[in-house]
Amino acid sequence: MTDWSNVTASGHQDLGLKPEELPKSKCVLGFIPVIYYSILLCVGVPVNILTAVALSRLASRTKKALYYYLLAVTGSDILSQLFIIFVGFLLETAVFHRDVPVLLLHSVSAAEFAANHASIWSTVPLTVDRYVALCHPLLHRQISYPARARKIIAVVLGLSLVSGVPFFWWSDMWRNSDPPTALDTALVWTHVTIIYFLPCSIFFVLNSLIIHTLRVRKTQQRCQEDSGPKSAPPRRLGKTTAMLLAITSVFSVLWAPRTVVVIYHLYVSSVHRDWRVHLAYDLSNMLAMLNTAVNFFLYCFVSKPFRGAVRDVLLLRGPPLYMRRTLPHPQAPTNASISSLYSGNNKRSQQDSIPLSPRRTRKPS
Repeated sequence: MTDWSNVTASGHQDLGLKPEELPKSKCVLGFIPVIYYSILLCVGVPVNILTAVALSRLASRTKKALYYYLLAVTGSDILSQLFIIFVGFLLETAVFHRDVPVLLLHSVSAAEFAANHASIWSTVPLTVDRYVALCHPLLHRQISYPARARKIIAVVLGLSLVSGVPFFWWSDMWRNSDPPTALDTALVWTHVTIIYFLPCSIFFVLNSLIIHTLRVRKTQQRCQEDSGPKSAPPRRLGKTTAMLLAITSVFSVLWAPRTVVVIYHLYVSSVHRDWRVHLAYDLSNMLAMLNTAVNFFLYCFVSKPFRGAVRDVLLLRGPPLYMRRTLPHPQAPTNASISSLYSGNNKRSQQDSIPLSPRRTRKPS
C-alpha cells in the first residue's frame, strides 16, 4: 500500500548498497487500497454480524452441527476483518504510518495471524462433517451433534491462537529493509502451509471423495433402474454440499495469488525494488481479504432457510410458529392443560358414579 522498503539478499549483491540506500518502488495504486479496505470493512462487518445472528437462530432452532460450524467461520471472519483490515491495513498503514511501537506492532501481527488461521481452519471441520454426512450417513448420525461441534470449534480456535504466537517475530514486508533471514524463511513457509497448502489439500481430497461417492451412487441407481424395479432416488448434490464446494473454491481462488506473491517476494524479487511486485502484493492482499465478506452472499444464493432467517432478522420477526418451542406459563395454564384437567376430572366423576359390581359388594358379617 505505502512505499515502505523491503529487499532480498540478491538485491544487496547486485547494487552493493545498504538497505536504507536502495531506491524504493512506488505504490502504483495510491490511495485505492485505503478506499477499498474502508468500503470492505463498512460492508463486511455488518454483513457478517447479520450472518452470525441468522446462523445463531438456525442453530438454536434446528440443533444441527452444520450451523455451528458456519457460525464459527463467520465469527473468525469478523475477527480477521477487525485485526487485519481495520488494525493492520487502515490504522497502522494509513493512519499511524511508522509511529507504531515495535512491541505493539508484533503483538498485533500475532493476533492477525491467529485470526487468519481461525478463519481458514474453521472451514475444515465443516468439510469433514459434510464428508461424513454424505459418505457415511449412519456414522454421521452418531457423532454429529451440537455439543461435539462446540468442542471441536473450541479446539480449532485454541490451536489457531497458539499457531499465531510464533508470528510475533514475523518480519513485516513493508517495514523491514533487511534481507530475509533463516527465521523469516521458516515463518513464510509455515505461514503459506498453514493458510493455503494444508487446508487446500484437505478440501481437495474430501471434496473429491464426496463427488466420487455421489457419482458412484448415481451410476448404481441407473444400473438398478435398467435391471429391475425402480428404487429410491439417489442422493444428489444437495444445496449444503454445493455451498461447501463454493466456500472452499472461492477461498482457494482468492488466496492463491497472495501465496504465490509471498514466495516470489522471498526468493525472486522484493516489493522494495520492483513496482510490479509491489502492485501484485497489494492486489493479492485485496483479493484475499475479500474472502472474509463473500460468504453471506453464498449462503443467500444457496440456502433458503438462511434467506428466511435473514428476512426475519431484518424485519424483527420471530421464528415461524411450527419452529417455536414455547413452554406454558406456570401461573397461567393453557387451553390444552385445562381441557386435559377437565377430561381427567370427568373420568374420575364417571368412575365414582359407576356402582360396584355384585361380586365386590359384600354384607358385613
